[in-house]
Amino acid sequence: MDYVIRPVRADEWQSVRDLRLAALQDPVAPVAFLETYEQGLKRSDDAWRERTVAASQDGAGAVRQFIAEGPDGRWAGTVSVLVERPDDEARFGDAAPVDQGHAVGVFVRPEARGTGVAEALFRAALEWSWSLDEPRLERVRLYVHEDNPRAAVFYRRIGFAPTGETVPMPGDPTARELEYAVARP
Repeated sequence: MDYVIRPVRADEWQSVRDLRLAALQDPVAPVAFLETYEQGLKRSDDAWRERTVAASQDGAGAVRQFIAEGPDGRWAGTVSVLVERPDDEARFGDAAPVDQGHAVGVFVRPEARGTGVAEALFRAALEWSWSLDEPRLERVRLYVHEDNPRAAVFYRRIGFAPTGETVPMPGDPTARELEYAVARP
C-alpha cells in the first residue's frame, strides 16, 4: 500500500471539502451519511475551514480526521473520530455511556477499495483514540445502516462487534442504524 495515513492539517479545507463531496456522491451515500451532496455544496468556505481546523492535528482534541494520501498527493479515503463524553449532548444515537470515540465520515474512493486503505485509516483512528489521556476512551463506536452489509462485514472484520443497540435513521424512522463498537484493548 503506497498511501500515507495522517491527520488533516488546518489549511487543507479545500481537500477536506472535495473528498467529502466525492463521498456524498457515492452510490451508498444515502445509507452511509447523514448529509446529502446538495447540503455539502451549500456549506460556506468558512464552514469548511472551521470543520477542518477542528479536526486537524492542531485541533483541540475533540475530533480528529485521518486521510490516506497517495504518492501523487490525491486523497483516497478518510475517517474521523469524535470524542463523546457522558455529559455531552448526544450528536447521534444515545448519549455516551462512557468516555468514547465515535467513528464517522468513513469513505474510501472506489479505486482504492480492497487495497488496505480502510484498514490503515481505522488503525490510525483507533491508535489516536487509545492514545488520549484525558479523556481516556473506553471504546470506539460507529453506526452502520441496516441496508449497508458491505460496511457491516468490514467493521466486523477489523474488530467491531454489534452492540445490539439501534436507532432510527434520521429522516426515515422505518430504517435502522446499528451500533458497532470495539473496546479499549
